[in-house]
Amino acid sequence: MSRSALQRGPLDQGGQTGQTGRAGRTANLGRPVGLHVAGFAASLPAPLRRAELRRQRAFAAAVARLAVRSLYAELSLYPKPGLVSLVDNGSHDDMNAATFLRSLFALRHYFRHICLAGIQGAPFVRLKQLGIEAETRMLHATGGVNTHRGAIFSLGLLCAAAGRGAAQNMPLTPAALRAVLLIRWGDELAAHCSAIEQPTALSHGLRAAALHAASGAREEGALGLPSVFDIGLPALRASLARGAAMQQARVDALFALMAHVSDTNVYHRGGAEGARTVRAEAERFIALGGTGHPQWREAALDCHRLFVRRRLSPGGAADLLAASCLVHAMSALPPP
Repeated sequence: MSRSALQRGPLDQGGQTGQTGRAGRTANLGRPVGLHVAGFAASLPAPLRRAELRRQRAFAAAVARLAVRSLYAELSLYPKPGLVSLVDNGSHDDMNAATFLRSLFALRHYFRHICLAGIQGAPFVRLKQLGIEAETRMLHATGGVNTHRGAIFSLGLLCAAAGRGAAQNMPLTPAALRAVLLIRWGDELAAHCSAIEQPTALSHGLRAAALHAASGAREEGALGLPSVFDIGLPALRASLARGAAMQQARVDALFALMAHVSDTNVYHRGGAEGARTVRAEAERFIALGGTGHPQWREAALDCHRLFVRRRLSPGGAADLLAASCLVHAMSALPPP
């Protein structure tokens, strides 16, 4: 992992970039400068077209850096019940922090490419193809271990939405990002969610979703990532608003997601009983006051040890935490 991908940025500063930006105007067109869609950019004179393409690429690179940092923020968080961190492997004997870092490095260009696809207004079939290619690179980098399949889907959609929103000169607020997802790709996402796969092609998550009627990444996407916008992000920002440090706010957001999400990773590893355990433990932590309680760390560690004993790993909640961190960070990006 390159140092530049992990350097301090909006994720480490409560979403503040410390930069200002303002939309300018083209000298001869009298309209806001933004990341214009491909058809409009192609009609510009050559110098302006090259400048427009540079803006698009710079914006996509900035969004991709935030996506990688968001995934690293999830990995480095601790205590984190049952999940791989820089401290231990949680409930896993098939992956560790190094596995995740290799995956992050393999995915860094994917987030840039899918953001550019969003700028160009690409259909969902193109976004899906980019995701499939990214998953192939992830599996090659990790020796076949699924570290970020859910994150490829959810964070990829958010990067595409950021690109599409910027192309339309929209502020990258959570409401705007969600609206772009549903307006531009909502129908295609719904069709993707309802598509019938051959049994042999089903992932562990899809099998668990079918067996236990649990929601997975596909349903999240079809509904505009409600767990991110309605659960994870509000919990993160509520903790920050009461004065919590960013690490504590991320812990609170993770437990909020664990309490509400029907996590197919948990169902796959622990069945319905495991899912009840995850939800009950998360609700208990929240009832204590979350990280606002003086003994919150001990409570989170107790939960972690319990999940490790029972081999429970809320990986779906972890992916949604990374997505929540990304939305929070993108809302602080200056206008392109």
